[in-house]
Amino acid sequence: MNDAPTPLEAEIRRRIIAAGPMPVSEYMALCLSHPQHGYYTTTDPLGQRGDFITAPEVSQMFGELIGLWMASVWQQMGAPEHVRIIELGPGRGTLLKDALRASAIVPGFRDAVVIHLVEIDPLLKAQQERNLEPFANVTYWHPTLNDVPSGPGIIIANEFFDALPVHQVVKTEYGWHQRQVDIDADGKLAFTLALAPIRHFEWLLSESVRRAPLNSIFEWRSEIAAMDIGRRVARDGGAALVIDYGHDESAVGDTLQAVGRHAFADPLTTPGSIDLTAHVDFQSLARAVEAMGAKAHGPIQQSVFLQRLGIEARAGTLKSNASRAQRADIDAALERLIGTGNSGMGALFKAMAFALPALGTPPGFET
Repeated sequence: MNDAPTPLEAEIRRRIIAAGPMPVSEYMALCLSHPQHGYYTTTDPLGQRGDFITAPEVSQMFGELIGLWMASVWQQMGAPEHVRIIELGPGRGTLLKDALRASAIVPGFRDAVVIHLVEIDPLLKAQQERNLEPFANVTYWHPTLNDVPSGPGIIIANEFFDALPVHQVVKTEYGWHQRQVDIDADGKLAFTLALAPIRHFEWLLSESVRRAPLNSIFEWRSEIAAMDIGRRVARDGGAALVIDYGHDESAVGDTLQAVGRHAFADPLTTPGSIDLTAHVDFQSLARAVEAMGAKAHGPIQQSVFLQRLGIEARAGTLKSNASRAQRADIDAALERLIGTGNSGMGALFKAMAFALPALGTPPGFET
């Protein structure tokens, strides 16, 4: 392995030497979004040659079902003449490519669609342009959700929140201390704690988190992105769908992880060249969105959500015109998407929707 620091590591070390230990959230933000050396500004992370595979890349079935979900929500909205389809972190554009193909069976929907993609990775943007070329005249790119013009919209955020920077604190006998990144005695990047605890921090926590044992780690994210979604849904109508991996309720635990070449790695090695993520706290996400006036539905397991949308029937249809090898691939993809074992995404990944109360319950979230 090359022991020379990455360009971003050199920058992080320079900042630590100049200003002292760096909060985990700042470290994660630099690793992912630094304008010259960040992972998402310099890398194509997806696919077999990348670092991970998302659900749309596993099978066309995922995007197709999301497309039918969007078309159904559009009908619940009263089928407005124009609807903004907004995807946060759209990867290669695979999800929307499959979604728009499948949703063509719903009269009028495709003619109403205007596509808005929130993306910062120039390599992925180029691939999105290729995949969505048939819709080039109605496709626009933006750096943030707030840059998307107002109007009725449907927001899709698949594996978006897990990549937002996460703050970490550690419980000691003196209180909760911010977790930081520093340079240790051996000259390596290492986790450390701020000397002084955060005053009165425990009063912001639930009772179960306050009672956590010493050395427990608690994580949270800025609520700005979630509040932006809630504010937009409440102001303009429509709905949002969030699919990500995480936990239903706020709890302690260190979920910060790094992935490179489909294998777990040390988060403090080769910053800028590996992906950093942390689990999504769906309880906190719902609280932030509902504070803006939208209603939360879920979370429910991805397996339940996709089964309610008819993924097993769709798999059967695909297999009816497939070769033996193709049928095996479809079965494997189905198991990957809805399986609840260690190799499946069905239980770890959750789905949550947000909508105005007047819209009713979005598809797949009926009780």
